[in-house]
Amino acid sequence: MKNRRKLSGVCGSDVVLTWRTFFWFVVLFVFSFVLFSTMFVFKAGKFRPVVRTTISFSTAKAVLRRESVTLSPAVSIREAVKLPEQTLVFLKYPPSLRLYTKGDLVCVFSGGGDSSKLRKEYPTAVDSDKFNGQIVRCPETPCGYNVSLAVSRWTADDHIPAGPTHQWDWLVYDAVIDHDNSTVVFVKGLNLRPGRVADVSRYECVYGWDFGKHNRLIRSDVISAAQEIIRCRTPLTVLDGGPKSAHGPVKVSVRIKGGTGMLPSIAQPVRIINPPRRKPFEMCVCTMTRNAAAVLREWVMYHAGIGVQRWFIYDNNSDDDIIAEIRDLESRGYNITRHFWPWIKTQEAGFSNCAIRARSDCDWVAFIDVDEFYYIPSGQTLTSIIRNHTVSNTIGEIRTPCHSFGPSGLRNRPRGGVTEGYTCRVILPERHKSILRPEAMNATLINVVHHFHLKDTFTFADVDKDVMVINHYKYQVWEVFKEKFYRRVATYVADWQNDENVGSRDRAPGLGTRPVEPPDWAERFCEVNDTGLRDQVWERFKDNKTQRLMWERGEDEDRVKKASSEVKIRQFTNKMYGE
Repeated sequence: MKNRRKLSGVCGSDVVLTWRTFFWFVVLFVFSFVLFSTMFVFKAGKFRPVVRTTISFSTAKAVLRRESVTLSPAVSIREAVKLPEQTLVFLKYPPSLRLYTKGDLVCVFSGGGDSSKLRKEYPTAVDSDKFNGQIVRCPETPCGYNVSLAVSRWTADDHIPAGPTHQWDWLVYDAVIDHDNSTVVFVKGLNLRPGRVADVSRYECVYGWDFGKHNRLIRSDVISAAQEIIRCRTPLTVLDGGPKSAHGPVKVSVRIKGGTGMLPSIAQPVRIINPPRRKPFEMCVCTMTRNAAAVLREWVMYHAGIGVQRWFIYDNNSDDDIIAEIRDLESRGYNITRHFWPWIKTQEAGFSNCAIRARSDCDWVAFIDVDEFYYIPSGQTLTSIIRNHTVSNTIGEIRTPCHSFGPSGLRNRPRGGVTEGYTCRVILPERHKSILRPEAMNATLINVVHHFHLKDTFTFADVDKDVMVINHYKYQVWEVFKEKFYRRVATYVADWQNDENVGSRDRAPGLGTRPVEPPDWAERFCEVNDTGLRDQVWERFKDNKTQRLMWERGEDEDRVKKASSEVKIRQFTNKMYGE
């Protein structure tokens, strides 16, 4: 039975009201009251809301800025390495977090607790590392300062705390687990003699996450030690992946027994993939270079035309447009990769590192510089020459003589490239460069840049200079040549600015130790006119319609490249001055 309420009606009659009717009556009354009250208040203009805060506007703005860019404790500085002209800062990221760009980051230099000694500079570059982190290239750290990083949108007091800092010349800086499961460790500071095998009993390898906790380290024997490379037996716990650690991948270091102890290490060994039964590339090239953007296009395109299929570029601290050039070449179908290799005077170690990596992909690997070009007068390919010289399976390396070319009367860079522009050279060949079968390398990985030490079961073959030669455009126009005074990349070669080994064949005769252009530079090193490669290039690589070589940029490309450089300069300037 429904609930009902009786009310005294008009003239004594009874009015019956249900609960449902009463409820909707109350709702209508409240809604009408609120509606008309609100209209009255706003119409009268008497509604004046006031918001009060206990913090100032500037403080609130800073809080909002901080809320929009949260300082994540998961992003940390793993460590830093001081080099003569820059400091490398290694950033560690948690999985799936977006990586910062160069424009996001600021290098912060602080002198102890003195806030007046705080300095900020933008990084010169940011590279990815092998473990989904980043390597930030900051300017040189001033003496007595520490380096950390901040994000450009943060306030002045926000920064990622600094990590441990190491010196570049006393450091274990890289490591790989080779195909035989041994660990190859790359070390600066041992000062072992070139080309000699050292006593392995003096060293041991040490694995761990925190080298300060000696009771948690794993030690292993050294198999070989030579130059700046130590080969160790990899512990099974490391090969199996090791116990999980919040510190990330395990590190490896080298301890000198009875000497100066254990070297600092940033090296986290990565495993090299075992080579397939049939490798994807027959002919590859490896080089170590700095600021080669202007010549890389010609070097790659030319060698692709004579049979090279794969390129490994070890970038030794370039600050030009080499990354853009490599991306452009990739987009055109060239199989080329860049490996950031910032370590100073480590060309031999870098070539050994490249040879290990290339073994998975390549039957043969040539080790040449970007100013060196193979010239085959007969017009054959490199692979044809290799097959002709490797009838015996015992041939593990092919050595090719080099001809050194001079400025050839030029005073400006030749527009068509070095192969077209430089046509005058020294009569006698100088040294040689090698093409290596990676499986033939000696376990010590000893090389002297120009060739490797081979296993006992392998030997090398010399190529006659009439069959194949390397045109080494060593003495180019002064604008290019003077860069050689910057620093030599080879470990055991003195820098030209040092008054040491002045008579070395590595140096330019008669120049001394200062980059001062001789008046007759354009005419030097010209003993015989040699247009062989130039003529071959014109025949094989020139477009008959445009009369341009395939690596020459058109005027439109030049304008785009120039405009892009100008935009980068403006962006950098605006950021520096806060415009």
